[in-house]
Parts: sequence; C-alpha cells; structure tokens
Amino acid sequence: MFLHGTQAVNEKGHLTIGGCDTVELAETYGTPTIVYDIALFKERAQGFVDTFESLGVNAQVAYASKAYSSVAIYQLAETLGLSLDVVSEGELYTAVKAGFPREKIHFHGNNKSESEIRYAFEQRIGCIVLDNFYEIDLVRSIARELDQSMNVLIRVTPGVEASTHSYITTGQEDSKFGFDLNNGQADRAFQSLKDDEQLQLLGMHVHIGSQIFEVDGFVKAAEALMHKMDVWRQEEGFICSVLNLGGGFGIRYTEEDTPQQPSYYVKEMTEAVMRLASSIDYPMPAIWIEPGRSLVGDAGTTLYRVGSQKEVPNTRTYVAVDGGMTDNIRPALYDAVYEAVTANKMNEAHDEVVTLAGKCCESGDQLIQNARLARAEAGDVIALFCTGAYTYAMASNYNRLAKPAVVFCEDGRHTLVGRRETLEDLVRLDVPLEKDWLS
Repeated sequence: MFLHGTQAVNEKGHLTIGGCDTVELAETYGTPTIVYDIALFKERAQGFVDTFESLGVNAQVAYASKAYSSVAIYQLAETLGLSLDVVSEGELYTAVKAGFPREKIHFHGNNKSESEIRYAFEQRIGCIVLDNFYEIDLVRSIARELDQSMNVLIRVTPGVEASTHSYITTGQEDSKFGFDLNNGQADRAFQSLKDDEQLQLLGMHVHIGSQIFEVDGFVKAAEALMHKMDVWRQEEGFICSVLNLGGGFGIRYTEEDTPQQPSYYVKEMTEAVMRLASSIDYPMPAIWIEPGRSLVGDAGTTLYRVGSQKEVPNTRTYVAVDGGMTDNIRPALYDAVYEAVTANKMNEAHDEVVTLAGKCCESGDQLIQNARLARAEAGDVIALFCTGAYTYAMASNYNRLAKPAVVFCEDGRHTLVGRRETLEDLVRLDVPLEKDWLS
C-alpha cells in the first residue's frame, strides 16, 4: 500500500486524512463518502503557480472543473488565485452560485448550445474556446445581437497521439474536438476570426488527452502550435497573445504508476515554448493551463463499508461494499485500476487477495480485482484511494442508489460540502401518472 498527501495511521491503527480519523468520518457522515485532502489540493495548485513564477511567465492556471464540480471547490479555487474551466451551463451556473470571478472563467465544449452561449455572454465570462465552424457562427451571431465583445481561443487538434486510454485521447486527427491543425481547418478558423471586431482572438488552445505520463506529447503539441502561430505572424502580421496548453497530466493511482510531479510537465512545455519563441523572435505568449485530475485526483478517497462476502473455491473471494459503479464508473468504463486499504485495520497485514465488488446488479460492478486487504469482516471501513477526479462527477443513480456525501478535511477539521442524497431526492423529479392513464 502507499499513503500520500496528509494520509497517516493514528494510535488506533486507523487511516487518517487531513488529521481526521476516517473511521470516525464514516460514522459521522455514513458511507459511501468521498473525502478530500484539502492540503494536498492546495499544494498541487501552489506548485503550478510557483512553477510559472519561477520561469517569469505570464500565466493562468485554470482548474478543469469537469473533474469535480461543486460550489465548495470553486470557492477554494478562487482563494488560491486559480481561473476556472467549465464545459456546460451547469458548471457555469455552479461557478456563478459560488461567486467565482466571471472574468477568470473559460468555457469549453464541442457542442455548446445557444442558451449556454447566451448565458456566458450574460455573465460576461473571460473567454470562450471555439471548437468548430458552427460555433464560430453562433457565437458571432449572439455577439452581434447583444452588441457585446468576447475573448475567444481556437481549439486545435495537432495530430499528436497521447499514450493513454483511447476514450480519453483528444489531440489526434480523428477527434470530435477542435480544428485540425494540418488540413487547413485551423487556418480557416483563424481567417474567420482575425479581423472580427467583437470576437477578440487571443490565440490557440490544445488538449491532447488525460492521464498522460510522458512529457513528449505535451512538448510536441506546444511546438506545433508555436509554429502555426509564427506562420500567422509572417503571413498576416497577427500575434497570438495566449497559448493554452490544456491539461491531462497523469497522477499515481497505484504503485505501478510512475508520473512526474504535475508541475514538471508545465515546466517542460513552457521552457519549450520559451526556447522556440526566442529562436524565432516571437513575443512570448501568456501560457494558460487547465489541470483537473492532477489537482483533485489523488486528493480524494472514497470510504465504504464491507457487507457480504462470497468465496468461490479455487477462484476468488468477493468482498462487497455499499457503493460501486454508481459512485465510481471508471473501472467499468476505462478499466481503471485503484488501490485500497482496510481503514480500521491499518496495522494488520493486508495480505488477503480479494475482488472488491460493488452492490449494483451488474457482474461488471467490480472496483478492484486482486485487491490486497486485511481480513475482511462486515462493517469494516474500506478506503479506496485517488477517487477525487471523475468519480462524483460521473456518479449516477443506477439501481436507484443515492449519490454519496462529500467531505473536506484539513488540519484536523472536517466539513460537509456535498450532502448524501436521500430517498426523497431520488423521486423528486418524478411526475406521477394521472388517474386517466391508469384506467
């Protein structure tokens, strides 16, 4: 097992996070509950900010909130000086409810609706990242109608293949995202925007994928965009003031994962841009990045309680918990691999090899195959590590299971930031049939 962030073992042999006993947290808030190590989140955010400051580069670090969106995390991000990346009207509305500075919000997405774009204009957000020609026309039309200006970036696909799961690669040519850099689409988008009086073109955006360990892909993408920016300068006299290099920096889910510190990727990308800008005498653009997983991924830990067990002789032992694919779809969707511990038995040998199963009526509802845990008993608290990104955000009510609680911990304090759904919540949007439909 590996502990990270503020995780430790107390005198009771219990796992602690942020100085809080996870067994007590399970008793206080119930299970499943996702616990966030706020000190680790802050450390990661500061690491990105400090890296840019050390390089003397004008930059924005935007939290990619699709990883985990809530009023509380947006409030925390603001205190750390972060900007915000949103991808839907719902995420933008959450940011508005959190009082997040509108000028530091960037709106992404490959199919923004008219109502979403209008809401972005209404809130006077900082930037819209344009993804396709339909969107250029739609944003331009709304800007004209409202007589408002809007900063925009062109999202491009540079043809860089990322070493990650095929479902989370986004920079290759065959992608639903962005304008292709190599077939003329990006140039057409640029021509459409370069002289627009209301859509202020700042520069380009790229995102090649998620959970990437190797830095080469990030550097190649940055260099490809810089070369294109230089072409636009030479041919049109246009200088891009912003280069958004996206996110996707990998984190350590298991002991086999070997990522660099998240700030390392930023340093390598930025230094590559600085070298190239110097060699071609291009004004150094502001660098924007969008870390999501690398800010919150390993800051999150899900607490479950053990229920039933089943031994299949000479095959495996199933240990079932009170959550599963409803609060963490990633193992079923991406074959994601996690590690876990028995939080109330940290000083006992974790040498029982079991399949940690969820409670959904699906054979594929398995959180970890070959998990190494202490001898399991009903009522034990299981802590599943690195669940801070794309777990709660992708949670569902399959089997009419309630979504879990979310708790922040730091310096021995804990606070509820997302209440557990109730049974009444599960039927709140249902509309009963009238009697004439039942006769």
